[in-house]
Amino acid sequence: MAGEPQADCLFCKIVAKEVPATIVRETETTVAFRDINPQAPTHILVIPKVHHPDAASLGAAEPEIAADVLREVGVVAAEEKLDSYRTVFNTGSGAGQTVFHAHAHVLGGRGLQWPPG
Repeated sequence: MAGEPQADCLFCKIVAKEVPATIVRETETTVAFRDINPQAPTHILVIPKVHHPDAASLGAAEPEIAADVLREVGVVAAEEKLDSYRTVFNTGSGAGQTVFHAHAHVLGGRGLQWPPG
């Protein structure tokens, strides 16, 4: 059920501290941690603590928490001293989503090309 922790979800396990992660920031509603397969010198994931399979589901069900995720993207980028960065929400396997828990990628620390991959 959306909003409830999922036993088979990697990110739910990170929120519950059952799986280690290099956490860079945590709030009441979000967790930000370094990606284990970074695609840029700075690659941090910002996730809601509640489970939703993707950003669209999160935004529809809990827009205030979706706003918290976006706010934290900016805070994390500032703390990482990123002058410019990219924020990416992948939705669906065809877009490259591999963990079906809503999350924002914060990528920076190098020039980023357009269009992306």
